[in-house]
Amino acid sequence: MNIFKFLTPKSEIKFIDSSFTIRQTLEKMDTHKYSVIPLISTDGTYIGTISEGDLLRFIKNECNFNINIAENTSIMNIQRYRSYKALSINGDVNELSKLLQEQNFIPIVDDRNMLIGIVRRRKIIESYADIIRNNISSN
Repeated sequence: MNIFKFLTPKSEIKFIDSSFTIRQTLEKMDTHKYSVIPLISTDGTYIGTISEGDLLRFIKNECNFNINIAENTSIMNIQRYRSYKALSINGDVNELSKLLQEQNFIPIVDDRNMLIGIVRRRKIIESYADIIRNNISSN
Protein backbone atom coordinates (compact mmCIF):
# COMPACT_ATOMS: atom_id res chain seq x y z
CA MET A 1 0.00 0.00 0.00
CA ASN A 2 1.34 3.42 -0.99
CA ILE A 3 1.50 6.25 1.58
CA PHE A 4 0.85 8.79 -1.17
CA LYS A 5 -2.71 7.45 -1.46
CA PHE A 6 -3.48 8.82 2.01
CA LEU A 7 -1.57 12.11 1.74
CA THR A 8 -3.29 15.43 2.35
CA PRO A 9 -1.00 17.87 0.50
CA LYS A 10 0.64 20.83 2.20
CA SER A 11 -1.56 23.20 0.19
CA GLU A 12 -4.63 21.80 2.01
CA ILE A 13 -3.31 21.82 5.58
CA LYS A 14 -2.61 24.51 8.16
CA PHE A 15 0.80 24.90 9.73
CA ILE A 16 2.83 27.38 11.77
CA ASP A 17 5.80 29.23 10.33
CA SER A 18 8.88 29.53 12.52
CA SER A 19 8.58 33.34 12.29
CA PHE A 20 5.23 33.30 14.15
CA THR A 21 4.79 34.64 17.66
CA ILE A 22 3.00 32.75 20.41
CA ARG A 23 -0.08 34.90 19.91
CA GLN A 24 -0.20 34.24 16.14
CA THR A 25 0.11 30.53 16.84
CA LEU A 26 -2.67 30.60 19.44
CA GLU A 27 -4.94 32.49 17.06
CA LYS A 28 -4.34 30.07 14.19
CA MET A 29 -4.88 27.03 16.41
CA ASP A 30 -8.05 28.55 17.87
CA THR A 31 -9.45 29.52 14.47
CA HIS A 32 -8.98 26.01 13.07
CA LYS A 33 -9.72 24.18 16.36
CA TYR A 34 -6.37 22.33 16.36
CA SER A 35 -4.73 20.92 19.45
CA VAL A 36 -1.47 20.12 17.59
CA ILE A 37 -0.12 21.82 14.46
CA PRO A 38 2.98 21.31 12.29
CA LEU A 39 5.82 23.81 12.62
CA ILE A 40 7.96 24.54 9.58
CA SER A 41 10.86 26.88 8.88
CA THR A 42 10.42 29.78 6.48
CA ASP A 43 11.95 27.64 3.71
CA GLY A 44 9.45 24.79 4.30
CA THR A 45 11.64 22.41 6.32
CA TYR A 46 9.72 20.37 8.90
CA ILE A 47 10.79 21.35 12.43
CA GLY A 48 8.23 19.54 14.55
CA THR A 49 4.82 20.26 16.05
CA ILE A 50 3.43 22.67 18.61
CA SER A 51 0.67 21.54 20.95
CA GLU A 52 -1.75 23.41 23.17
CA GLY A 53 0.08 21.93 26.15
CA ASP A 54 3.43 23.31 24.93
CA LEU A 55 1.90 26.78 24.65
CA LEU A 56 0.09 26.64 27.98
CA ARG A 57 3.22 25.52 29.85
CA PHE A 58 5.23 28.37 28.33
CA ILE A 59 2.54 30.99 29.02
CA LYS A 60 2.16 29.81 32.61
CA ASN A 61 5.86 29.43 33.39
CA GLU A 62 7.46 32.19 31.31
CA CYS A 63 4.82 34.79 30.51
CA ASN A 64 2.95 34.83 33.83
CA PHE A 65 -0.22 34.82 31.73
CA ASN A 66 0.74 38.19 30.20
CA ILE A 67 -0.51 38.33 26.60
CA ASN A 68 1.84 41.25 25.82
CA ILE A 69 4.82 38.94 26.35
CA ALA A 70 3.17 36.31 24.13
CA GLU A 71 2.70 38.89 21.37
CA ASN A 72 6.44 39.52 21.24
CA THR A 73 7.80 36.02 21.83
CA SER A 74 8.82 33.82 18.91
CA ILE A 75 7.24 30.40 18.68
CA MET A 76 10.80 29.05 18.41
CA ASN A 77 11.26 29.87 22.12
CA ILE A 78 8.70 27.22 23.06
CA GLN A 79 10.00 23.93 24.38
CA ARG A 80 8.21 21.13 22.56
CA TYR A 81 7.60 18.19 24.89
CA ARG A 82 6.36 15.65 22.38
CA SER A 83 6.85 16.73 18.81
CA TYR A 84 5.31 14.48 16.18
CA LYS A 85 7.76 12.38 14.21
CA ALA A 86 7.76 12.79 10.46
CA LEU A 87 7.88 10.01 7.90
CA SER A 88 9.54 10.08 4.50
CA ILE A 89 7.23 9.84 1.50
CA ASN A 90 9.26 6.71 0.72
CA GLY A 91 8.40 5.18 4.10
CA ASP A 92 6.40 2.00 4.31
CA VAL A 93 3.00 1.22 5.74
CA ASN A 94 4.51 -0.58 8.75
CA GLU A 95 6.30 2.61 9.81
CA LEU A 96 3.13 4.59 9.17
CA SER A 97 0.98 2.29 11.31
CA LYS A 98 3.47 2.43 14.21
CA LEU A 99 3.42 6.23 14.21
CA LEU A 100 -0.37 6.37 13.87
CA GLN A 101 -0.69 4.48 17.14
CA GLU A 102 0.90 7.47 18.89
CA GLN A 103 -0.02 10.47 16.72
CA ASN A 104 -3.25 11.90 15.23
CA PHE A 105 -1.43 12.66 12.01
CA ILE A 106 1.93 11.92 10.44
CA PRO A 107 3.88 14.77 8.84
CA ILE A 108 5.25 13.53 5.51
CA VAL A 109 8.55 14.93 4.26
CA ASP A 110 10.64 14.60 1.12
CA ASP A 111 14.33 13.67 1.00
CA ARG A 112 15.28 17.26 1.97
CA ASN A 113 13.00 17.15 5.06
CA MET A 114 10.57 19.57 3.42
CA LEU A 115 6.98 19.16 4.59
CA ILE A 116 4.87 17.93 1.68
CA GLY A 117 1.71 17.06 3.60
CA ILE A 118 0.25 14.90 6.32
CA VAL A 119 -1.48 11.55 6.66
CA ARG A 120 -4.38 11.71 9.08
CA ARG A 121 -5.23 8.76 11.31
CA ARG A 122 -8.88 9.35 10.49
CA LYS A 123 -8.26 8.86 6.76
CA ILE A 124 -6.56 5.50 7.38
CA ILE A 125 -9.38 4.34 9.64
CA GLU A 126 -12.00 5.41 7.06
CA SER A 127 -10.11 3.55 4.33
CA TYR A 128 -10.02 0.33 6.35
CA ALA A 129 -13.67 0.75 7.33
CA ASP A 130 -14.54 0.96 3.60
CA ILE A 131 -12.57 -2.24 2.93
CA ILE A 132 -14.41 -4.04 5.74
CA ARG A 133 -17.83 -2.77 4.55
CA ASN A 134 -17.07 -3.88 1.00
CA ASN A 135 -15.97 -7.32 2.18
CA ILE A 136 -19.08 -7.75 4.30
CA SER A 137 -21.44 -6.64 1.52
CA SER A 138 -19.78 -8.91 -1.07
CA ASN A 139 -20.21 -11.98 1.15
